[in-house]
Amino acid sequence: MTGPPYPRYAAGTGPGQNAIGSFIIGVSPIGDIPPFDEWTTVISQYANSPIIDALITNMAQYVDPTANFDEFFDTIWNVDTAIGVGLDIWGRIVGVQRVLQLPGGNTDYLGFEEAGSWQPFGQAPFYSGAPVSNNYTLSDDAFRTLIFAKALANICDGSIPAINQILLNLFPGQGNCYVRDNQNLTMAYVFEFQLSPVEYAIVANSGVMPRTSGCSVTIVQGVPR
Repeated sequence: MTGPPYPRYAAGTGPGQNAIGSFIIGVSPIGDIPPFDEWTTVISQYANSPIIDALITNMAQYVDPTANFDEFFDTIWNVDTAIGVGLDIWGRIVGVQRVLQLPGGNTDYLGFEEAGSWQPFGQAPFYSGAPVSNNYTLSDDAFRTLIFAKALANICDGSIPAINQILLNLFPGQGNCYVRDNQNLTMAYVFEFQLSPVEYAIVANSGVMPRTSGCSVTIVQGVPR
């Protein structure tokens, strides 16, 4: 006997159970339910023909798009699990880029006291020549955090509590960070810890941090409350 097993599917798991019109957001699975049951194409007198059954079921596996739907949802559509080009697409949607320009400035390298700002062993890297570019490409996890922060910035009302929440999302567990109204048409992003060059670029150059119209913005680091 080579025919299909019965019952064919458990309740709610058969083909079409996650189709448009019956799909429940947050409940119905994406791609896990096959869109088509190949056994509906086999009439009863051929249901126990091993050759015909093998040809039909093999063909169904070759053209079944379920795995492709799963892959698309996980790597492109779902921002929580998207990677690579999927996150790049989300970045364009919310209006933020993966590549940031790091702030310029002098960098300390391994050297000796008479060299001025050079540092001892274990404190700075060897000099490898002038950097070709100040551009820095964020990892997927860092870029995902930046995307979420920009999405929040796009819908926030620009208030101090809203901006503070963006800062907390960007720098969780690193210390106090908040926005300060200087009462003179200026505002400051205050960090009670030192930002890395990449973190500084996120605040200063990514465009994710909102600012009040007509106000200038400064970044203050390492200042206790």
